[in-house]
Amino acid sequence: GKTLAQLCKLVAASGLAKVGEQRSHLMQTLGLSYGDANALALHASKAAAPAGPTDANPLDAIYAGNKAGLRALHDALSAAIDKVGPHEKAAKKSYVSLRRKKQFAMLGPATQTALELGLNAKQLPHAARLKTMPPASMCTYTVRLTSMDEIDAELLGWVRTAYQSAGGPTGRERACSG
Repeated sequence: GKTLAQLCKLVAASGLAKVGEQRSHLMQTLGLSYGDANALALHASKAAAPAGPTDANPLDAIYAGNKAGLRALHDALSAAIDKVGPHEKAAKKSYVSLRRKKQFAMLGPATQTALELGLNAKQLPHAARLKTMPPASMCTYTVRLTSMDEIDAELLGWVRTAYQSAGGPTGRERACSG
């Protein structure tokens, strides 16, 4: 006869920190089954956890500290890639994955002073700034950028090739900010 909020307060009032301890307490005091007590203890733990910023931009973490100076270069390259066509962006821990049916590029800091663009394409023309990666790498090619001037027609041509090789619309394909 208690609400979920009341049950969560009961768990918090127990002073027990571990889910296993809370579960045992709930089983003993309320006669709950193992599964119900476990579900309630887990829910109460999540409800009691301090809320993090829900609208935080994942790029803020990727470009924190000594890599903050690369953020403007990332944003400029990302905006140029957005003009190639619709795609999904998924921020990972240290880079952003750009996908259609499959990943065609990844973008993130390589060092404190260089941004790295990884490209997945079968065959790109040889160029001094285009590095071929070993088989089974996350990308088949990488390019390091240190200035806005390097976002040029040649680079965007490579991006277009990788974009086209990643397949057509998935139904989920959309342009995202990031």
